[in-house]
Amino acid sequence: IEVDNEENSAAENQENDKRADKERRRAKPRARRGHARGRARHGGEEDGDDDEDGTRRAGQRRQRNRRGRGRAGGNEGSDSEGDPTKARKNQANQKSKEDDEQEEDEKGGKSGKGKNEKKQDKKADKKGKKEKANKKKKDKKKSGSGSDSDSEEEPITEEELAKLKEEVEEKKKLIATLRNKPWKMKKKLSVLKYEAQLFVEKFEGALGKGKGKKFYAYKVMMTKKWMKFQRDFENFKTACIPWEMKIKEIESHFGSSVASYFIFLRWMYGINMILFGLTFGLVMVPEALMGKPYGSLPRKTVPRAEEATAMNFATLWDFSGFAQYSVLFYGYYNNQRTIGWLKFRMPLSYFLVGVGTIGYSFMIVIRTMARNANEEGGGDDTSFNFSWKMFTSWDYLIGNPETADNKFASITTSFKEAIVEEQESRKEENIHLTRFLRVLANFLALCTLAGSGYLIFFVVRRSQKFALEGLENYGWWERNEVNMVMSLLGMFCPTLFDVISSLENYHPRIALRWQLGRIFALFLGNLYTFIIALMDEINLKLEEEKIVKYNMTIWEASLYNGTIPENSTAPPIQVDPADVPRGPCWETMVGQEFVRLTVSDTMTTYITILIGDFLRAVFVRFFNYCWCWDLEYGFPSYSEFDISGNVLGLIFNQGMIWMGSFYAPCLPAINVFRLHTSMYLQCWAVMCCNVPQERVFKASRSNNFYMAMLLFILFLSTLPAVYTIVSIPPSFDCGPFSGKTRMFEVISETLEHDFPSWFGKVFGYASNPGLILPFILLMVLSIYYLNATSKSYKEANLELKKKLQTSRRKQKKK
Repeated sequence: IEVDNEENSAAENQENDKRADKERRRAKPRARRGHARGRARHGGEEDGDDDEDGTRRAGQRRQRNRRGRGRAGGNEGSDSEGDPTKARKNQANQKSKEDDEQEEDEKGGKSGKGKNEKKQDKKADKKGKKEKANKKKKDKKKSGSGSDSDSEEEPITEEELAKLKEEVEEKKKLIATLRNKPWKMKKKLSVLKYEAQLFVEKFEGALGKGKGKKFYAYKVMMTKKWMKFQRDFENFKTACIPWEMKIKEIESHFGSSVASYFIFLRWMYGINMILFGLTFGLVMVPEALMGKPYGSLPRKTVPRAEEATAMNFATLWDFSGFAQYSVLFYGYYNNQRTIGWLKFRMPLSYFLVGVGTIGYSFMIVIRTMARNANEEGGGDDTSFNFSWKMFTSWDYLIGNPETADNKFASITTSFKEAIVEEQESRKEENIHLTRFLRVLANFLALCTLAGSGYLIFFVVRRSQKFALEGLENYGWWERNEVNMVMSLLGMFCPTLFDVISSLENYHPRIALRWQLGRIFALFLGNLYTFIIALMDEINLKLEEEKIVKYNMTIWEASLYNGTIPENSTAPPIQVDPADVPRGPCWETMVGQEFVRLTVSDTMTTYITILIGDFLRAVFVRFFNYCWCWDLEYGFPSYSEFDISGNVLGLIFNQGMIWMGSFYAPCLPAINVFRLHTSMYLQCWAVMCCNVPQERVFKASRSNNFYMAMLLFILFLSTLPAVYTIVSIPPSFDCGPFSGKTRMFEVISETLEHDFPSWFGKVFGYASNPGLILPFILLMVLSIYYLNATSKSYKEANLELKKKLQTSRRKQKKK
């Protein structure tokens, strides 16, 4: 009975153990699946070799279990003899463990595979096709290392390469357009640094295949370097623009109207550099190097009567003495057809350079006007003007405090300009009173112009009287009276015109143009009065030349004791060139007058800046504390920069250069020096001594008004030069055209000696007035047609712009 009870209890225990084992088998796979899901969610960068690692670990566990079962079997064999119930329990437990291990291995492999597939899907979604391809390569490498076999790297397919290129281009476009995205700055920086730039840097050089990778990476690197070189070269070109930063600083404090003068001055400096290069390289240097030296000819030698004072400062300052008999003036050049071992044709070069400077000046002025007209476009867009200035004026790339101050001043000045424009567009005025004041102002301006013209005419007549009586009997003022009177009129008349213009109550830009027009009329009248006086003096010199020719005939006869044999074979008598009588050489006289006028005008400008601006500013600054009234806001106050007077001074000075450079090749060099020093002196004066105008106004986007006046003065300057070349005979004993009846005959001489005869005939037919006049008429009609066409196009652009604005307003209302 006891044995049966023990067997029943053992059977019940076995059944209970089996139930517990089944419950454990059901619970273990669920736990493993839960752990697998957790590892899939939180796992790191594991690769696809988890399956093989799982199988290896499972095999190792089975071996350890078999060893343990072997040991347990031996123990059970020894214990089974004494306790058979325990032996049966151990066998049942071992079977259940083996079943559990097999199920664990199966479930572990399945969960490992599922985990790796989920990881690969997530990585493909996050990092794209490239990382998927790299992961496949890593899987193959690791699987090969696990099986102890090396596998070669497979290339990227064409489809994946194309997709990767598209992604790189998209990232580049994102970098280029990131500034326009409506994102916060923090998001922009994170996208730029951690997504776009890193992606492009990582994959841009690896888009090739095989050997093409290195070449593609090299090409990408060279493209980047070329782009950087272009950017640096553009910055270098900007830095090489002369006085660019000075002009920007002036514009920021005084507005675009004052800056336009300095831009115009810089442009004039460039033109004069070209003119100086032509005259210096093709006229002055060849004559100095290859021509006959000083003292070899009478035209290259100071006369005996002037040798004692030829090197005095007063003589040189008057451009006489050794300065007169040098390469600086027309009379020094020889009429020899070729000079030097190069057989350089000096007369032809002199004539072509004189004509070429005028032609180049016309071409560059007209070209600049056309470019400015193209830049002007179809009018200003004044929509939301103040909003644009408020929210888009600042430059966020500024990193220099001084530059930031200049930019702040520039924005302030632009707001002042815009406010003045808006006020002028809405201003209401008494039309009858305004018309009366404007008529009165024009009458006063005409009286001033007439008085200045009569004063110059009177002074020129006096100078001719002094010249006939001999300038040696008069002082410095009488010798330089014409130049000084013209300079003083140019100094004080613009101030008087400025006072008169205050009666008219024009818009500041229109008032500036009226001021420029009046000063232009003043300078033009003064200049042509001066030219008319010079023409009278030229006629006197021509009469004197006839007398000198007769006296030279008598002098040559006296060398032979009053007899000049017709068929004389005796050697000519040697005479020192300083003792040979010579003619007046009216060309050198004209060149001297223009050089003196240019130098006196330059000195007057500098003295005006030092006295009228600098000393006035010093007086106002230091005496304001101890004066009866406020000197800064009352009289005399700080001076404003005179735009109109300075612009017209530049234009008429350039007109004198064009007019006189044919007779004085040194004039372009003198003007280059004048403009160079004027830029530095006036920049210093405007920043230290002047204050901005009370009504700051915006200059027009093109300087075509300045260019139009310059073109007009260029045309008027060429008329006297062309008249003297075509109509007046050159001097008989000085200059490269001596011995000819007209200066332009050097062209016919060159065609006759250096070209075939048929070419001369063709040139003669082409220069016939019957062909030239119709050609000029055709050019005038063509210009008129093109001008009318351009105006119609401009009006069409304005109409189209209005239609676009109207359609935009309608869309906003919808």
